[in-house]
Amino acid sequence: MAESTHNLMDSDRKRRLITRLAEVVIAHADELTALDAAIGDGDHGHNMKRGFEAVLQDTETLSAMALPELLRAIGVKLLSKVGGASGPLYGTLFMTLGKQMPAAPLRGGIADALQGAVEAVKARGKSDVGQKTMLDVLAPACAAFATGNSLSSVAETARRAAEATVPMRATRGRASFLGERSIGHMDPGARSAELMIAAVCEEFGGT
Repeated sequence: MAESTHNLMDSDRKRRLITRLAEVVIAHADELTALDAAIGDGDHGHNMKRGFEAVLQDTETLSAMALPELLRAIGVKLLSKVGGASGPLYGTLFMTLGKQMPAAPLRGGIADALQGAVEAVKARGKSDVGQKTMLDVLAPACAAFATGNSLSSVAETARRAAEATVPMRATRGRASFLGERSIGHMDPGARSAELMIAAVCEEFGGT
């Protein structure tokens, strides 16, 4: 990614980014729901689809906003529309990103905002890395970005991290009630986080 997003985040780029994020989640809704059916309530995909359909409907309004306001608005939308456990967590993620993201951030500013958002998700979910949650993807991907890795490498880190949740035993969330039976399944939150990280990396990968 270029050192600054000042000239990269025009309304067209923001429109493409919003659309890419929303469409990747919507396209994988059935997969996410199937993952959640194995170890959770079975509603993750459909809940996330509902939230991002609402985001997609507001693309024009959102793309006219400055980046911090755009991120906060997405967070508010997800918080109100997604429901379940994921709504508060993804809502917190995006709202914190918006709160901490400078309008024209350098890579270091983006990394700091990402780290702040990860910490906010930890606090909101009373969880940490290693408990088979979305944090098991968010944390390593953010760390990879902060250390200067290419965006393709960040996306690959997220992919491998999602795969690494398969052999984990869940100790947070509804999946934790399954105990040993949670082993052998990818965490749905980890997968949705991976999908969104990949979408962002692909959008900015050529700049």
